[in-house]
Amino acid sequence: MIIQKEFGGFSDTQERLDLLALDKQGSLVLIENKLDDTGRDVTWQALKYASYCSSLSKENIRTIFQDYLDRNSPGEDARSALVEFLDAEDYDQVTLNKGSTQRIILIAANFRKEVTSTILWLLNFKMRIQCFRLTPWSSGPDTFLNVDQIIPTKDVEEYMIGLASKSLDEVEAAATEKNRNSVRRQFWGELLKAAGSKVPRFANISPNHFHYVSAGSGLRGVPFNFVATRSYGRVELYIDRGDKDENKLIFDELYTQRASIETAFGGPLTWERLEEKRASRLKSEMPGDSFDEDQRPALISFMVDAMGRFEASLKEPLAEIQRKLRAKSQEE
Repeated sequence: MIIQKEFGGFSDTQERLDLLALDKQGSLVLIENKLDDTGRDVTWQALKYASYCSSLSKENIRTIFQDYLDRNSPGEDARSALVEFLDAEDYDQVTLNKGSTQRIILIAANFRKEVTSTILWLLNFKMRIQCFRLTPWSSGPDTFLNVDQIIPTKDVEEYMIGLASKSLDEVEAAATEKNRNSVRRQFWGELLKAAGSKVPRFANISPNHFHYVSAGSGLRGVPFNFVATRSYGRVELYIDRGDKDENKLIFDELYTQRASIETAFGGPLTWERLEEKRASRLKSEMPGDSFDEDQRPALISFMVDAMGRFEASLKEPLAEIQRKLRAKSQEE
């Protein structure tokens, strides 16, 4: 995803990067385009830009992207676009430009041997560099662009990228486990203890390091979840049986009973059909930071109480859906 064009936000230099982008792992991608020949110095130029961009923080990147959106797509919000592109739960879950994960893409009509020799050598050090040769051609009134990846070849690229990612994961695993993951385990331990006999279906669930813990509802693929982030605490029914049409049918069936379900729950629920996604969800949440020890008691109290009322309000509607699905299965 392109986040800036002609990026010149480097301190103490007038140099400009052609394109700044992000990949699906939240890594920065630096793209240099050359109209014809690469020239002798394009590798050095790209390495400089990568070093400059390595210090960009998450907020730096959001600001750069927001500036790009303001000029090209007024009204769009960078936070929302990043969350959607990276398939994150919310902006707090977004991780950008972690470690030495910057990627470089060089595009040209021709690559000099000085350039390709240097790049092939750099690949030995797990640097993530790709070279694409572009050749335009025409047929009558139409113009076409042929794109060939010349370095690395596809099979070598997949091995090297996997190796680099594995290396980074191993280096950072201990720190991640010690900090965020251990805090999450502690939070879930406190919540599950507080749930106790109040929410029996979670009685045998163990704390984990994820942002959620799940328990079955009795309907396959439709679990009850406790969800906690640095922004909110939530109880939800997540509908994902692997088939979008079936998920939407279950959601719609529940939605027809919205009034009675919310009356039984004792308040309004948020109903998310999630039109563009396979799954659907209904939930109740409150703002709060599960990593903040001062906020935990109120957050846990809300989540435990809400889950008790939530599962009680959905018990009969889910049982009825289960009966209908079984009957349909027997007919087929």
